[in-house]
Amino acid sequence: MKKLRVVELFAGVGGFRIGLDAASTEKLQYKTIWASQWEPSTKSQDAAAIYAARFGSTGLSVENIETVIEERFDSIPKHDLLVGGFPCQDYSVASTLSRSKGLLGKKGVLFWSIYSILKKQGEDAPNYLFLENVDRLLKSPAKQRGKDFAVMLAALSDLGYAVEWRVVNAADYGFPQRRRRVFILGYKKGTKTYSEIKGFTNKREWMLNAGVFAAAFPVEPEAGFDHDIHLEGTLVEITNQFSAHGPKISPFQNSGVMIDRTVTTMRVEASYDGPATALGNVLIKEQDVPEEFFIPEAQLAKWNYLKGAKKEERVTKSGHKYHYAEGGMTFPDDLQKPSRTIITGEGGSGPSRFKHVIKTESGRYRRLMPLELERLDMFPDDHTKLEGVSNMRRAFICGNALVVGAITRVGESLADKVG
Repeated sequence: MKKLRVVELFAGVGGFRIGLDAASTEKLQYKTIWASQWEPSTKSQDAAAIYAARFGSTGLSVENIETVIEERFDSIPKHDLLVGGFPCQDYSVASTLSRSKGLLGKKGVLFWSIYSILKKQGEDAPNYLFLENVDRLLKSPAKQRGKDFAVMLAALSDLGYAVEWRVVNAADYGFPQRRRRVFILGYKKGTKTYSEIKGFTNKREWMLNAGVFAAAFPVEPEAGFDHDIHLEGTLVEITNQFSAHGPKISPFQNSGVMIDRTVTTMRVEASYDGPATALGNVLIKEQDVPEEFFIPEAQLAKWNYLKGAKKEERVTKSGHKYHYAEGGMTFPDDLQKPSRTIITGEGGSGPSRFKHVIKTESGRYRRLMPLELERLDMFPDDHTKLEGVSNMRRAFICGNALVVGAITRVGESLADKVG
């Protein structure tokens, strides 16, 4: 059996690990040998504690990855596949792009931790990369649409990697949550897959039929949304000049391939007609739900207001008046469809526009339990349950995670290529 040694950065509670373990076959096994999980904004390292409880503490670093790279780089073992959902707060759809700091943001700079590991390992750098982020990465920051992604692609190319990416909404492929993320795969020069991409004169054929994402997430092309880009200049020059004087629309579409700094990108749409899981399929029985998750009738008006459409005049603290408008949201959530995206603010009993609320068979309204949030992320039941970890923290962790089934799909497709 061939084994791919995996290093998991920004590991959370192990979503990549669970997904890749499930993708292992008799021919190829993914084996996580080292992981890093550190949350700098909190004293309690809940995610790391859960990771250790589920997978053991051997090979788990609970320390700022930048410190590890600077002071104990040799502790990061040689590996074949580097994976990670590098922190995306700076690209989050919860804030506007104009406020986003992109690669210069407090956590956005952690992409450069990945870059540093690859560069320092040199010839021993992993053959494969599998990264994940919010899809806004493709068009940030607001004043230079696509600049951050252009810098990343150029940086990976300079290190000897070919890259393909795809924006995937998990629900489009039958998974229980509408979670849109950009997946990024890298193939080191000298691998069979790198050579395959190099040999394709029509890179669109790779995206549509021959690539790893093409097998994992079948698509159809959208006419009129494809073009080539050449990333010229140093990383500093790209940082300063990319899209600085061009259109306010990112040139990067939801699918693409890059090799030798030449990018082919096109817009595609999902092509899937298989089985699907809806929100209603993951719920536990009403009689098993603790009372704390039910919404008191006295609070329903507040929930209705927050989730409803609005056109109203508001006043700032300084006395400035302005008009505020937003569309309505489905309330309660539709049990026949995949859930909306879980966000980190899902926990707690306070009324919120973005928390999920369902209507039970008895007619009562309630929030989702951590167990149900885990199922929407496709974690094993009670994966985040640990003494000392509150329900609110469990909800936060689920909102910070990914849809495990999508990772398995990519892992299976990648195994077919490299196995």
